[in-house]
Amino acid sequence: MAFFQSFILLLLLAPFLQATETMAEAPQVVEREHRFRGEDADFSYRSLAGEYALPAADGSERARVFFTAYLRDDPKADRPLTLAFNGGPGSSSVWLHMGALGPRLAPFDSVGLPLEKPWASLPNPESWLAFSDLVFIDPVGTGYSRPQGETPREEFHGVQEDLESVAQFIHLWITRNGAWDRRIFLAGESYGTTRAVGLADLLQRQYGLFPEGLVLISSVLDFKTLRFHEGNDLPYALFLPSYAATAWYHGRLDTELQEQSIDQLTDRARSFVSQYYLPALFSGRALFPGKQYDGLIDEVSRMIGLPEEHIRRQRLRPQIFRYTSDLLRGEEGVTVGRLDSRFKGWNSDGAVESNDYDPSYAAILGVFSHALNSHLRANLGVESDTPYEILTGRVHPWNWGSASQGYPNLGPDLRHAMTRDPQLKVFIANGYYDLATPFFATEYTVNHLGLPAELQENIQMEYYEAGHMMYIHEPSRSKLFRDAKAWYTR
Repeated sequence: MAFFQSFILLLLLAPFLQATETMAEAPQVVEREHRFRGEDADFSYRSLAGEYALPAADGSERARVFFTAYLRDDPKADRPLTLAFNGGPGSSSVWLHMGALGPRLAPFDSVGLPLEKPWASLPNPESWLAFSDLVFIDPVGTGYSRPQGETPREEFHGVQEDLESVAQFIHLWITRNGAWDRRIFLAGESYGTTRAVGLADLLQRQYGLFPEGLVLISSVLDFKTLRFHEGNDLPYALFLPSYAATAWYHGRLDTELQEQSIDQLTDRARSFVSQYYLPALFSGRALFPGKQYDGLIDEVSRMIGLPEEHIRRQRLRPQIFRYTSDLLRGEEGVTVGRLDSRFKGWNSDGAVESNDYDPSYAAILGVFSHALNSHLRANLGVESDTPYEILTGRVHPWNWGSASQGYPNLGPDLRHAMTRDPQLKVFIANGYYDLATPFFATEYTVNHLGLPAELQENIQMEYYEAGHMMYIHEPSRSKLFRDAKAWYTR
């Protein structure tokens, strides 16, 4: 009887207990005051770090999204607002936040190698805060952002699902912070460029929110340019100029090619691909074997620094992970990076097609993680025992939608957004040593958007002598800052 009475009492008190728990765990936003000092800027700004709850249709919380914002005090009326995120899928915004755009930097030397420990963050005099307010967004499942209650994670982990939840957050943030009269920019990196382009289209259609510009860093919109699947010859052609750049950087080319500048070499590689290599791949068996085939093997070998027998064995088609393992095969166990092929490491298992170790990712992960976690607590006042998910696999399997058996392509989304708003401008940053999203693949995508000539002129392309995260290379970060500042000003 006593148990039954206690059970009834719990039922009666449940609504109040739930309300108390909800109030105690309500999303918090911490505000702090700071000072920014750049080369030609000195001003105060405030940071906002915390969560916004995304409401479901019934008013319950479906997720909480963590963000970090930096807002200049007394901004000019036309000061831009940039909402930034990285990609993955499964990546937090740490890379753009602590690598280039934010007011604090992960500690690297001028080349991009970690400084000595401890890895606390450093001031960033070239922060984009100098010319734009900044909001860094961690999509659900990354950073501190999590689904709430019984909301299944599948509601957020897919191309369309991700766009809808991030768009909901952006609309909420802009509305809650009175930013509808601001110039809005979206900045994404890697899969974040896929998201940025999809958001531009979705925000226009669903919320009537029209961004002024898109910043696409290490872009991927059309995934058939990257997927080394049987029957898809396009990546072999589009990666070749980046292979050539990588071989040039590591001194693997003959004297004539080695003495060229990186711009001259990549121009030559583009021409070779367009005139000879791509038509040969499309010829298939009709080209094999023969004198012309042997000549192509010789030229590909010369262009990308691999022995002829490697090119012949792979039927003129060196795949990405074979290339990173094979280029420096003369140095026992040495492999080059995929995110940044300037980096070298050791593949201890000796596998020639292993994609589970990237020396360029291994070199930067710890630095960014330490710097970000330190910055959140020491400078922004965020206290949480929850692990901050830097780059997680928990968002997988990712729902690629109708393209699950093919190749997602957000190129049409960009075309729709630009034709719907002819004032929309696009800035694209490419790294020469990026073997994750090669620059020639981005050029191919941009050249196949089907835009009229006057809208094609709204797209600006820039190039940097580093990799996927080109900003860890100090000269490239400085150039990116100057290029972006000039673009925003225009």
